[in-house]
Amino acid sequence: MFVDEALIAVKAGDGGNGCVAFRREKFVPHGGPSGGDGGRGGSVILRSSERRNTLVHFRFRPEHKASPGRHGEGSNKTGKSGEDLVLEVPAGTVVHDADRGEKLFDFEAADQEFVAARGGDGGRGNARFASSTNQAPRRWEPGIAGEERSLKLELKLLADVGLIGFPNAGKSTLISRISAAHPKIADYPFTTLQPNLGVVAMDEFDSFMVADIPGLIEGAHLGHGLGTRFLRHIERTRLLVHLIDMSDFRQSDPLDDYRVIMEELASFSGALPQKPMVVAASKIDVLQDSARADRLEQFCRREGLPFFRISAVTGEGVEKLKYYLGSRVREARESAVGAK
Repeated sequence: MFVDEALIAVKAGDGGNGCVAFRREKFVPHGGPSGGDGGRGGSVILRSSERRNTLVHFRFRPEHKASPGRHGEGSNKTGKSGEDLVLEVPAGTVVHDADRGEKLFDFEAADQEFVAARGGDGGRGNARFASSTNQAPRRWEPGIAGEERSLKLELKLLADVGLIGFPNAGKSTLISRISAAHPKIADYPFTTLQPNLGVVAMDEFDSFMVADIPGLIEGAHLGHGLGTRFLRHIERTRLLVHLIDMSDFRQSDPLDDYRVIMEELASFSGALPQKPMVVAASKIDVLQDSARADRLEQFCRREGLPFFRISAVTGEGVEKLKYYLGSRVREARESAVGAK
């Protein structure tokens, strides 16, 4: 089950109370205060892990509490600190404060940590308050309550290339052709109901990741079809591949298809249409009127968009597209490293 959103409540452990005690030991004529401090409460920590790829493990367990610190004891014994609670999330998870909507942390890679709720400090025991003028204090402090928060977790897949287009444009077939992914493929719209990831191997030491996004239709930003909720998964991509169905079964103008999808991207985020983009005329194996593809190619030349004619079924043009995408991803990675 693919779950990319979750609401959880986290509660850090409370600090233990300080202790009031006095020494009463044989052969110790001068006893005095010996109350120890309370232990610190455990914190709730979020950690990104490659072992997780969805947020489904939070769906049926939304509340998480760390253990409290123990109270202080006599003989100046500090209470045991509570254990931290570590919750694993997939890399790519964005953490928001559910009440204020504030973005708290973005897990951009595996093995990152974020303290979602800090444990409370333990209170001081009466031994801390002893002085020359107050040699038998009975004062102590209660432990401080641990932080408590409501969090919204939002998963954004970490992929280099995002495949976009109308339903049944051939995105799932393409990702199954160039990677080891096996998404559901059928000849009806909205076959893909959740994003699919695939790793594309260029050679033994070079690869990139592709995300297949469920199809968009006109009015998706208004909730039509599957809406735009899955578009967050291409916000991190370096490159978009816009697949446009060239088959005669689709009667619309390819240029209109292109404009509709671009408008839906812009309605979701103004940054998406600005991403580097490649246009792929798909299903050319069943194209009867080549003028449709020619008009689309001329438009792409005017707009400065790389254009490819492909058939994911026969493999025509697929290898050329794959290696072009690999080179663009490699350039983007090198630029990102040089900018640091």
